[in-house]
Amino acid sequence: MTDRPCVPSCAQYVARILQWYVQLPETPRRCRRQDLLRAAELYRRGVDLETVECALLLGSLRRLGRSSDCPPLGPIRSLAYFLPVVEELVENPVDPSYRDYLRHKMRLHARRPRDETAACRQRFIYCIYVFARSPTPIPPAPL
Repeated sequence: MTDRPCVPSCAQYVARILQWYVQLPETPRRCRRQDLLRAAELYRRGVDLETVECALLLGSLRRLGRSSDCPPLGPIRSLAYFLPVVEELVENPVDPSYRDYLRHKMRLHARRPRDETAACRQRFIYCIYVFARSPTPIPPAPL
């Protein structure tokens, strides 16, 4: 059986998710081992990258859109925070145009200074380095 060219490898899939995750507002600047494992689990389950991206955007925008009258929320500490949103979108898929809308809304809410972009990129590269050196290999997805 051959892989379809549009399906990313597990490492590419995990890297993409972690890149999106560390760039969101109110998320850690570094991914943790548990975040790597959760992203790999999403790959094993066959969750589309588009669904995960939409879940990350939607979960983050829901927090950013909270009323200022509500007490402030603590920072997001793990990719696990977004798993209920992933499940919601797996059960009720959204139109691709909605993902575009969420991307647009996130651009409007972006509050990170531009000089943090390079630092964010360096932290992401470090996460991939840790992932590559991990003593526990991530098992391949079932066929």
